Amino acid sequence: MTDTLEQLTQSLLQHAKDAGADAADVLAVRGDAISIDVRNGALEQAERSEATDIGLRVFVGQRVANVSSSDTRPENLAMMAERVVAMAKEAPEDPYVGLADPDQLAAGVTADGLELSDPTDEPDPAVLEADARTAEAAALAIDGITQVSGASAGYGRQEIHLVASNGFSGGYNRTSRHISCVAIAGSGTAMERDYDGDQRIFQSDLRSAEDIGKTAAQRALERMSPRKPKTGAYPVLFDERISSSLIGHLLMAINGASIARRSSWALDLLGKEVFPVSLSLTEDPYRRRVGGSRPFDAEGLPTQKRDIVKDGVLTGWTLDLATARKLEMAPTANAARSTSGGPSPSVSNVALTQSDLSRDDLIAQMGTGLVVTSMIGSTINPNTGDYSRGAAGFWVENGELSYPVSGVTIAGNLRDMLKQMTPANDARPWLSRVVPSLLVEGLTLAGD
Repeated sequence: MTDTLEQLTQSLLQHAKDAGADAADVLAVRGDAISIDVRNGALEQAERSEATDIGLRVFVGQRVANVSSSDTRPENLAMMAERVVAMAKEAPEDPYVGLADPDQLAAGVTADGLELSDPTDEPDPAVLEADARTAEAAALAIDGITQVSGASAGYGRQEIHLVASNGFSGGYNRTSRHISCVAIAGSGTAMERDYDGDQRIFQSDLRSAEDIGKTAAQRALERMSPRKPKTGAYPVLFDERISSSLIGHLLMAINGASIARRSSWALDLLGKEVFPVSLSLTEDPYRRRVGGSRPFDAEGLPTQKRDIVKDGVLTGWTLDLATARKLEMAPTANAARSTSGGPSPSVSNVALTQSDLSRDDLIAQMGTGLVVTSMIGSTINPNTGDYSRGAAGFWVENGELSYPVSGVTIAGNLRDMLKQMTPANDARPWLSRVVPSLLVEGLTLAGD
């Protein structure tokens, strides 16, 4: 069996050429992961996985096909190549598919300096179990917490390598470490739950298990005895835990695949104001110790920092090679893919401009309204941007939190909502989406 991913991918690429492919690329991912769950002070589940997955995409003229496998024996590689070339010959022609030109490729680009992989040893399962137990015990130690529905800890490691017949070859490693806890307060129909968790690349950056358990417990207790607010139009503060969902709706709307299909509410917004003029949304795939960072995209193009929104104005779409060709634009090096499929556009790390106002400042500014800390379900019209979601959180009276709320529906239109955002300054800088709490005026609440 081939030892390194570079050798493995080069071998499969050669098999594809031998089988008659005009062009091809190969993505290989080798990884292992371990996850530990505890409940009621006892080990509930322990899982470990180890796998090498490989995906081959071939082109025969303007026809393309993709195949993947976890069997990396030499005889299977040859069989994969023969089968996928046969599939490509039967596929319909697509004038927009194809590899990058050699002068578009990320030459000599590496992940050095991005710190995407913790060099320390994989944690022992006993250490992970101890973290999960500590988080659970910390939650249960808080008066009013009746149970913990789950506490978990885990670790993952990946090695990624991409090669293509246009001359590209590159790879990098990733690690991740996480702890999470879900606490429940009350009993019967009066139960309320909430959670906390943390995921980092480096073990040394991870918050303590005790802090995660305590925070989950405190959040659950704060949600006890919720009410429904009166129906009407009110300001809504989207808490930092869920505020990135608003930005996510914009990112989906400006995805090149949606734009090429003409199935987006943002079709006519290029070059127009989508945010208040004081706000920008920046993509930066080179942030250190952040899970979304990457030195090149899934088609071998060098990633780049760019302003998706600059001073409130939408500057461009998110494009891979195929969608860029369809729209007659330059690609933005945003291709992403798994071994089982071809590339599609996807952003890496994004950050929204923050203000000098705290979350409490925005709550005081609201007067009367709703702070949303969790959301349930989603009805988003992709063509109009009409927005409707179930929510829970806290009612605000006279600029102060008054009582917990649940069973309320928030409605509005994303075009209007995004233009009316006021950010706080509480975004967590280590996340891939650095988005603070966001105050949005004039949304419709459906309650009592």
